[in-house]
Amino acid sequence: MNLPSASRLNGLPRRGVAHRAVTLLVLVPAAWSCDSGVPEAAANGPVPSEAVADRTPEAAPRFPLETRDPSALDAGQVSQELALSRQNAIVRAAERVAPGVVTISVIRTQQVRTSFFDMFGGTRLRRSGGYGSGFVIDASEGVILTNQHVIRGAERIQVTLPDGTDLEPELVGEDEVTDVAVLRVDPGAADLVEVPLGSSRDLLIGEWALALGNPFGTLISNPEPTVTAGVVSAVNRHIIPSDQDESFYLGMIQTDAAINPGNSGGPLVNVQGQVIGVNSSIFSRSGGSEGLGFAIPIDRALRVAEDILATGEIRRAWLGLSVDAEEADEWGRSRGVTIVEVTGGSPAQAAGLRPGRRIVSANGRRLSAPLDWEDILLDLREGDRLVLDVEEAGTVELVAAPFPSRLALRIQVLQDLDVITVTPQIRNERDLAIDFGALVVGITPELQSRTGLREGDVIFGIGNRQVDSAEELAEVFQEIEEAGRRLRFGLSFLRDGRRQYITLTYGG
Repeated sequence: MNLPSASRLNGLPRRGVAHRAVTLLVLVPAAWSCDSGVPEAAANGPVPSEAVADRTPEAAPRFPLETRDPSALDAGQVSQELALSRQNAIVRAAERVAPGVVTISVIRTQQVRTSFFDMFGGTRLRRSGGYGSGFVIDASEGVILTNQHVIRGAERIQVTLPDGTDLEPELVGEDEVTDVAVLRVDPGAADLVEVPLGSSRDLLIGEWALALGNPFGTLISNPEPTVTAGVVSAVNRHIIPSDQDESFYLGMIQTDAAINPGNSGGPLVNVQGQVIGVNSSIFSRSGGSEGLGFAIPIDRALRVAEDILATGEIRRAWLGLSVDAEEADEWGRSRGVTIVEVTGGSPAQAAGLRPGRRIVSANGRRLSAPLDWEDILLDLREGDRLVLDVEEAGTVELVAAPFPSRLALRIQVLQDLDVITVTPQIRNERDLAIDFGALVVGITPELQSRTGLREGDVIFGIGNRQVDSAEELAEVFQEIEEAGRRLRFGLSFLRDGRRQYITLTYGG
């Protein structure tokens, strides 16, 4: 698939922040009635002429249907210009994109707390439904783009086309950091229409923007998408999580086009009928639209989709430096970021950067908020050039490199565990609080359920023996297996900066 090129936030969790409202829709049917208009004479036979003279003639319908038929209006009643004005740019843009917008329904099992009065208390499992939107970006391959939070944890996913056709998609991949997911349906199972794709690089504040999607999902029976109109209110917006939510969205497009529950994953469209963003979240006190909607820039979303389709993973890049935000003023504003660490053998070291210096701008963009730097990193790929304005050093250019963990030698331990050696570069990449040990990068579900270990843990000790590398961990387990008897030992590991200890029984 040939998608448009797009222009990272390391390890930050991602959740949809918007659609959490219980909505009651009250549908009031409108009843139309009118007289049959059949004269009594036609119904019951001839009427004497004197009787006719004594009767008041039946009045003609006040609003005859034929005068309300737009096709019956001639040029003398409505000018051609006025008739053509109905086909404005917004209408044409909606017509271009709507056939490629789909409804996405999911079923998931959630763990919920039971009532205080429940006999057993604690938690229980509950199956629930969810809904969102998506759009076709490649009809020939059946590729659909949506939000990761729409399909997160789903046991079953269903895609419904605008004509009502239901399809079972494959989840190709997802990225929690950018909140992007890619689905694929059988392109031969239905007539798919792909949306025209635009760019989010040259948006104008105040230009028209349309949000398409399926608010309230299957609560509204018509599967065709809803269209709302507004403007591009702002660009490069960062959404900082509240106390109740841990979500980060960076570099978002802000719009006042109404976005409601079910719109997540649908397209944000310009007046030319090109997709410029993926509707993702809202700020709301009520749970409904209040004119503060946010969309992922389409260039970023497509770049993530390309990575998922090509390799199954996101190919983000590494610079090898850690920064802290400059001290903010009393209104929370700051100017630039300060380098606090430069890793040996990294692109940052090769460019001559040193701790203590302040980066004021990156690729011409001023770093006026702490998250501006993270937003820049979110779009970096291997080989990309980054031009920095650094105080006391002037202009500095870096070339982004692959993450060290991608290049590290993977060691398999007893066919259940994949580990790599922690190096200074990997410690910087993963922001680890330890510079030795074996980092878990793969684990079988069986071993994970038996031991509680998971990807990202750093194993640094077995019993009283320190483990410095992946190779050493493999050697220790090989010795245990060759002992030929059942052994019980302790295993020390680091998780989220905290040291933990478990007791394992192996062999025999």
